Amino acid sequence: MSIRPSNESALHSSVALPAITPQAVWTHFATLCRFPRPSKNEGPLRDHLRQWAMARGLITVVDGAGNLIVRKAATPGRERVPTVILQAHLDMVCEKNDGVPHDFTRDPIEPIVRDGWLTASGTTLGADNGIGVALILAVLAGDALAHGPIEALLTVDEEAGMGGARGLDGGLLTGRLLLNLDTEEWGQFYLGCAGGMDVDVRRTGTPTAPPDRYTAWRIDLRGLRGGHSGVDIHEQRGNAIKLLVRLLCDLRRQLPLRLATLRGGSARNALPREAFAVVAVPDTPDAPNRPDVPDAPGGSRDASATLVDRLADWQTVLRQELAGIDDDVTLACAATTVSAVMSRAEEAIWLDSLQAAPHGVHRMSRRLPGVVETSNNLGIVDLRPDGGHCNFMVRSLRDSGSQALAAEIASLFALSESQVACSGHYPGWTPAADSPLLTLCEQVYRQRFGEQSTRQVIHAGLECGLIAAKIPGLDIVSFGPTIHGAHAPGEAVDIASVDRCWQLLQAILAAVA
Repeated sequence: MSIRPSNESALHSSVALPAITPQAVWTHFATLCRFPRPSKNEGPLRDHLRQWAMARGLITVVDGAGNLIVRKAATPGRERVPTVILQAHLDMVCEKNDGVPHDFTRDPIEPIVRDGWLTASGTTLGADNGIGVALILAVLAGDALAHGPIEALLTVDEEAGMGGARGLDGGLLTGRLLLNLDTEEWGQFYLGCAGGMDVDVRRTGTPTAPPDRYTAWRIDLRGLRGGHSGVDIHEQRGNAIKLLVRLLCDLRRQLPLRLATLRGGSARNALPREAFAVVAVPDTPDAPNRPDVPDAPGGSRDASATLVDRLADWQTVLRQELAGIDDDVTLACAATTVSAVMSRAEEAIWLDSLQAAPHGVHRMSRRLPGVVETSNNLGIVDLRPDGGHCNFMVRSLRDSGSQALAAEIASLFALSESQVACSGHYPGWTPAADSPLLTLCEQVYRQRFGEQSTRQVIHAGLECGLIAAKIPGLDIVSFGPTIHGAHAPGEAVDIASVDRCWQLLQAILAAVA
């Protein structure tokens, strides 16, 4: 059975979902699946939602940053209840497995149900933050709900730098209570998050013709889980870029190898799952060897056999190191063609610098046990004979922590006179344990579900810090359903937890007095 939106309560959608509860929420999520919504390209979806809201008689505003604000009047008798801002972001991380024929600028997401979870095959689902948006749309559409004045804030460009929150016109909002619906662990209320910034490194190079009698090989590293570069960073999942660089540095010590290309990762805030390199090695016994590699093998069978053998050895090593975390890591190679390689100087600078560059947890919080304070993700690399770039996303609960780690990375690459830009800084969200809104949310949760909720500080970038800076005196709490694998193919949301979120959201809005 497919969810089919009615004209009165939801948007038209051609994406079919099974009959799952609550239909008031899933109907809207089906619409979001139909609209491509990569960061910076949310316009068609935003315009569609605006037209839908206006058709319902709701007041809408699009600010200069492209954020959509929708106002809904209080239900009768609740006009004097404090205004509540409901906030989520429209864009999603667009990740897919290599070889999956999905175009995120054109194709709809095709959700499927597996064992109580909604997921997508080979792509991200967009539950981050599509479920939050769908919950808000359900509130805007619900005629039987009890609530005070509502301001829905649907931001853009969250996943690619928080451009919407950064450019928000806070003067357009009157509410001083904000429910952010962008967290991924049901039963937990979030009251703080990390801030962060980007470090982007670029270099130009001069293409070099491959040596005579060299054969090109493509090396693929696949099979890692990937995940959210903040939420999952403490799990020590494999980083495909770092692993492949480590392998290439080892091969350079044993073979007269020349590097042509290296690419990995596709999103700055996602742990890289795959990385690929094209290298050239000798294919004849008398091919010239690298003078800086003592006794480097020169015969074709020697070089090719060494390459294949070392890949097999490294696959064994990596599977042992990542056992129980990334058991399916796989290395493979195949002959290919190449018209140019990197100069030896550029090859050395890139590989040595990327091997030395940090990745992962840098410091744990002393004030919040078990919470990551500062981390870094080497999320993207794209190197070619004529130059290349890489991106690091640094996060920290302390602005001084992210600035210090970013400076370390910048200093490393400054040694090779690379172009380094630190940009996109956004503040963290400072926990407020005495928040009246938090107290209310915890009381409602306990009454509704008969159990205690927990408090959490997340090592990920929520828009709360930026929005709070735009609206002085804002009281913020964040919650959401259980989502696994956000920012990676196979992203899945627990269907039952979405139902509980919907119950909780309605109860909180009714309890605000």
